[in-house]
Amino acid sequence: MSVPYDTAYEPSESPEPPSPEEHLERLLSRALNSFDLPDETLGRLERALAYDSALHSAHHSAGLHRETYRHTWLLADGQALVLWELTHNTGPGSSTQHELYLDEEEAGIATARLPLPPDTPVLDLPAILQLTAAHEPRHAYVPDDSADHARRLLRRAENPAGVDRPGDDMARLLRSAFAHQITQAFGRSGLTSEARLGFSLYEHAFLLFDGSEVSLWEVEHTATADGRHMCEVYLSERAARAAMERRARAFPVTRSR
Repeated sequence: MSVPYDTAYEPSESPEPPSPEEHLERLLSRALNSFDLPDETLGRLERALAYDSALHSAHHSAGLHRETYRHTWLLADGQALVLWELTHNTGPGSSTQHELYLDEEEAGIATARLPLPPDTPVLDLPAILQLTAAHEPRHAYVPDDSADHARRLLRRAENPAGVDRPGDDMARLLRSAFAHQITQAFGRSGLTSEARLGFSLYEHAFLLFDGSEVSLWEVEHTATADGRHMCEVYLSERAARAAMERRARAFPVTRSR
């Protein structure tokens, strides 16, 4: 099922992609209820760093249609702000109308009031296309040369290439990272009274331009023959923790006399 072509979504003739502020201006200019949005919200959106949109759901029947779009802006403080746009042609004249809402529930209430054609058989209701809605980011991201940070992280990884170590596909994916956050997930030293080892686990979370999130898990430890610090990078927290356990078990224990 295809979504009706709307001139409001035609690509710009400019070779440069629209800025987050320009996307906001376009939404506000075509929304019938843009005056209902709080000034505080609009002020925050005017300082956004990045923008992404996605079709959330669509419903078509007998020439009538309605779609819900999820518009997401990344703000300077690392938080995400979402507006929900409802488009439909169920009003007088069947022209496409646009409405904006602050949350999904408000958009759902507005959607529910739109009529279905009266001659639509109950057993032949139109199918609803429901796309997976993007989640709110799990982290407070900071835009700061994130793609370069990802390259440096992968470059210093010393664990052997294999199933759990990020490969070329991940390296290419992280080229589109524009914000990231580093969180220490685990850290301890002295695993036993006989072996002085140090292990730290960090989650490097990246926000990509399409709104998706990717995490790499870095293990730093001193379970080496000469006691030097070593860095290993894994695709999952589970793999990283398993590697720490293997290193700890394999490390020769020095017993005091």
